[in-house]
Amino acid sequence: MTELSPVGGIVICQPSFRSKMSFTKFVETGRVAKCAVGKYKGRLVCIVNVIDQNRVLIDGPTSGVPRQQYAVNHLHLTKFRVRFPHTARTRLVRDALVKFDIKKKFAETRWHERAAAKYKRFNMTDFDRFKLRLARRERNRVVSAQYKKMKKVVVSNGMLFGKPRKGTKPLPSKREKKPEDAKKKKKVRPAKKGAAAAPAKKK
Repeated sequence: MTELSPVGGIVICQPSFRSKMSFTKFVETGRVAKCAVGKYKGRLVCIVNVIDQNRVLIDGPTSGVPRQQYAVNHLHLTKFRVRFPHTARTRLVRDALVKFDIKKKFAETRWHERAAAKYKRFNMTDFDRFKLRLARRERNRVVSAQYKKMKKVVVSNGMLFGKPRKGTKPLPSKREKKPEDAKKKKKVRPAKKGAAAAPAKKK
């Protein structure tokens, strides 16, 4: 949103005060929120009126929440806001929410995905947790094998710590051991001083 301010007969478009602010989730009429505690926990409602700094009037015709006063500290504000008159009736609030398609838009958010995953994890049985542990173990095994393979290629190319600088050369490949080198040579110990020489064997 922009504001028009005349300066010397010339109209200049300036950004509004709200557009300059980084925080946009205000407690205001039309703000969509989610109940955090109580009987209607987890349901989407809409703020119809602000009673005071601690209480608001909410209405949730699409989620089965009747019109009532609710504590601000028990609401989780969303980024969505619908347009309807101040202290509008339930019928107008319902039409505005349906036109805005709030359920579909909220289902596409990361918030809804985390809530669904939390609900599914909360309702897991012992056997489900056992299957999940085995699946994670198998996934980690596959990821570790692929990581080691990629790391080996990167080390051989000299790209372990990023793109190599100009003039640098990749690390040389490891020299394979020859079968002759694998054989250990027998070391001959020198004879001790003063010791008698061993008699020669008779043929």
